[in-house]
Amino acid sequence: MEKETTPQTREEILAASLDARIQEVMLYQINIDNYAIALEEIGNLPPDERAELSAFTDQLRTLLASEKLEQKKAQIMLSVIKRQVE
Repeated sequence: MEKETTPQTREEILAASLDARIQEVMLYQINIDNYAIALEEIGNLPPDERAELSAFTDQLRTLLASEKLEQKKAQIMLSVIKRQVE
């Protein structure tokens, strides 16, 4: 027997979107923290090991900058959704 689905209301969709955006911002923050801590860890290594990891360090810096930018975008969209839920 096929289950009948009821359409979601605007409020239900916005509530789900709000939860998703909150989680998205948090996931970006986790990545930002991980990349920043990894860069600190590399910075604490002896110079020869830091040199070996220079490409990885560059990659982490690029990822860190990207995650910060994407988090700002997600925060704007979170703010937009919050305004609609109020």
